Amino acid sequence: MKRLFLSFFLLCLLLPLSAQQKIRVSCVGNSVTYGMNLPHREQECYPVRLQEMLGEGYEVRNFGHSGTTLLRHGSNPYVQTEEFQQALDFKGDLVIIHLGLNDTDPRNWPLHREEFIPDYRYLIDTLRTVNPKARVWICLTTPIFHSHRRFQSGTRDWHDQIQERIRQIAETTDGVELIDLFTPLHKHPEMFPDALHPDADGALILAQTVYGAITGNYGGLKLPVLYGDGMVVQRDEPIVFHGTANAGENVTVTFDGKKQKTVAGSDGKWSVRFPKRKAGGPYPLSFRAQSRSYEFNDVYVGEVWLCSGQSNMEFTLGQCATATADLAQAPQNTLLHLFNMPARARTDAVQWPDSVLRANNRLEHLSYGPWCTAADASVRDFSAVAYHMGRMLADSLGVPIGLICNAVGGTTTEAWIDRTTLEYEYPAILQNWIENDHTQAWARGRAKLNNTLATNPLQRHPYEPCYMFEAGILPLEQYTIRGVAWYQGESNADKPELHAMLFDLLQKSWRDYWNKKDLPFYFVQLSSLNRPDWPTFRDSQRRIAQTSRQTWMAVSSDQGDPNDVHPRNKLPIGQRLALQVLHHTYKFKLVSEGPVLDRAVRVGKSVELTFKNDDGLTCTQGFEIAGADGLFYPAEIRIGDGRVVLKSGKVKVPCAVRYGWQPYTTADLRNVQGLPASTFIVEHLK
Repeated sequence: MKRLFLSFFLLCLLLPLSAQQKIRVSCVGNSVTYGMNLPHREQECYPVRLQEMLGEGYEVRNFGHSGTTLLRHGSNPYVQTEEFQQALDFKGDLVIIHLGLNDTDPRNWPLHREEFIPDYRYLIDTLRTVNPKARVWICLTTPIFHSHRRFQSGTRDWHDQIQERIRQIAETTDGVELIDLFTPLHKHPEMFPDALHPDADGALILAQTVYGAITGNYGGLKLPVLYGDGMVVQRDEPIVFHGTANAGENVTVTFDGKKQKTVAGSDGKWSVRFPKRKAGGPYPLSFRAQSRSYEFNDVYVGEVWLCSGQSNMEFTLGQCATATADLAQAPQNTLLHLFNMPARARTDAVQWPDSVLRANNRLEHLSYGPWCTAADASVRDFSAVAYHMGRMLADSLGVPIGLICNAVGGTTTEAWIDRTTLEYEYPAILQNWIENDHTQAWARGRAKLNNTLATNPLQRHPYEPCYMFEAGILPLEQYTIRGVAWYQGESNADKPELHAMLFDLLQKSWRDYWNKKDLPFYFVQLSSLNRPDWPTFRDSQRRIAQTSRQTWMAVSSDQGDPNDVHPRNKLPIGQRLALQVLHHTYKFKLVSEGPVLDRAVRVGKSVELTFKNDDGLTCTQGFEIAGADGLFYPAEIRIGDGRVVLKSGKVKVPCAVRYGWQPYTTADLRNVQGLPASTFIVEHLK
């Protein structure tokens, strides 16, 4: 009995001691911390979710106050609120500060921006006076999205300036750490109904991000989706392997017998660098940490190309006119390694079920790999254009070729551009994209149909601006590539002028992402099809190739089908891409494209044209000339002395010439290599 009483007495003593030993977590902030607009704020705000994750050893308090500013001379200073005094009384051991969103108000930032750094340091110092041992994190603020009413009138720019100040404070203030709440949420506009406050799913991401910073628990050793047996890493460039692990976890990477050791940072990220190597393999590769290990046995060093676009790049080897012969020959291509990222749901004329809609909002529209060789049965489902390009590169270079294909049928150019680029360069295309006229009507209509059953008015779709960058490019995690092969444009062909601007932004976006200002782009010009706007679009693409840096085009108009947007003969298209790549990137001395117009002049009643790549010119049809009235007539064609001479009995004084200007064209100007000329027009002859 005495022993039982003594045990009860000790337990009573320990209970309050246990409560006192809980680690106190102060969540200081504005309406995002408070949980504004959450229907069940008491259960869904991020501090409550954080408490659930941390468990009984912690006591998390929400000291968020809506509308408050970090600035002490701002419109509603946080330091003057009751919540601030409560935070001081609580004496948090761990302090998470998320302030700055309301400082983007025109009443605040333009007037008091110079006070932001001293005011933030004042807040930190004041919180530390009540608990000098407190561990303090300051947060890059959550995003403010394009539909916010002040986005383009200053908020966008001021938000960025505030983020930069927050980074500066974290870097220069002893004992202050940084949490990035911006990056994990910037790719999720569907979680921000009012463009400012995250919904319950967004609050969960906030809690998970803060939990990782506090505990260092990031789920142990994890690798990018592209890592695996059969992978090809880029030759002649430093070989960088990276991933995540728990903070402070030792990671050992062994590649072909050479070891590199590192330690995961406070954000869980780690990377190691091996010297650049010549092509070769297979090599063993391993990743070891206390939490987990990975072993790969056949990793290669060679050339890596990303193949993207819409359905004509997605079009599979098994669908081709040459499928039987191609598939029979494929096992011989031992140097070809393929990583396919097919869509989980087709963008056909159907209503998607809730499972697909939810997956799309999680940016899970694509599957990931694994790597395979051309000998595997799965080659049947790989891009035909990419396969034929890669096969020719492998034959010509004699090194392992890695092809990554993430093409999705119907996707728009703007879908592949990163969000920050569009926010600054073309924000109008983001505004209510499903209704505005910046995106092709067909694409918007198909997205509406697919999303008919969606309950979230901000439901995501692969045709939406930025979506494919977020779902298809970000998962690549800057995996080193030699260049890009692109086949897209059908979903932007109605607006060639707009497409030219978007294509320029696409290139800028990807070159910035990979930090390669000269990342080469090779693209396929649209083929022939009975759509009236296609000649103008093809000519626009020609001009893009001529004026854009490190950009080249493969002509496909001779392989078109008048009634099918998906011509089935992809073999020559892939080969033409490969010829351009071999010539311009690998410096092979060969003719890589068809005749390219060099000069057009009027000589009496005729037009004389000269071309580059003009050996063995042949042509029987496709040219038209017009007089001052702008009416075009088929031209008589004569070829001689390296010139093409055109005339028509209906045109006395030629003023303009065009070639291949029918939507479905049978124009046949070629050189001795059999390579076709592009559609073109010259409207002011001299």
